[in-house]
Amino acid sequence: MTKLSVNINKIATLRNARGGNAPDLLKVAADIQKFGAQGITIHPRPDERHIRYQDARDLKTVVYTEYNIEGNPEKTFVDLVLEIKPTQVTLVPDAIDAITSNAGWDTVKQQAYLTEIVQEFQRNGIRTSIFVDPVLKMIEGAKKIGTERIELYTEAFAHQYGLGNQDAIKPYLESAILANELGLGINAGHDLSLDNIQFFKQNIPGLLEVSIGHALISEAIYLGLDNVVNMYLQKLK
Repeated sequence: MTKLSVNINKIATLRNARGGNAPDLLKVAADIQKFGAQGITIHPRPDERHIRYQDARDLKTVVYTEYNIEGNPEKTFVDLVLEIKPTQVTLVPDAIDAITSNAGWDTVKQQAYLTEIVQEFQRNGIRTSIFVDPVLKMIEGAKKIGTERIELYTEAFAHQYGLGNQDAIKPYLESAILANELGLGINAGHDLSLDNIQFFKQNIPGLLEVSIGHALISEAIYLGLDNVVNMYLQKLK
């Protein structure tokens, strides 16, 4: 079975928009695990516009499944991860002003840089994953870096699949086959949703983990509206 790690950045965004502590990020993380998810993912950014660095620390006491911290390994991020020592760190080449992740690493050009960072995390007992596009030479580059896993960047698949193009899975399948041959674990994430996740899972051999945030939280809001609206109507009778 492929593990589900839920990215809770959007919960923090909602909390921060109003101030205070509603929704309670720690309770949400605890409940998500109670509901059956096998991991919690966060992606703190330098401006702390959603997940704050203190959230990352506080979650350490709550997350008893896999704890995955994503981000660009600039010094503040590296220091935070080394302090917390999560189960996994996923390296993502975000620009500081990026709204969301929009590309994988060039594991060929950035090989020396990433190798040094990966080794530092591994020395501290933290499993590493590198965010990559479904390009074979980038998979090969990740292997040379020494990471345990890759995370396939799935936005292109999700967009094309939504247009009815099932062939969009082909580069991901080819990448997965190569990763399996090289002994790399396979994670995936970005724009995976209830609409496309089953097809993706069925066609990617050796898929260990998916990290899903925006779609899952959006779907949870919509699918829960009927229940909550009617709970209010009952209270108002």
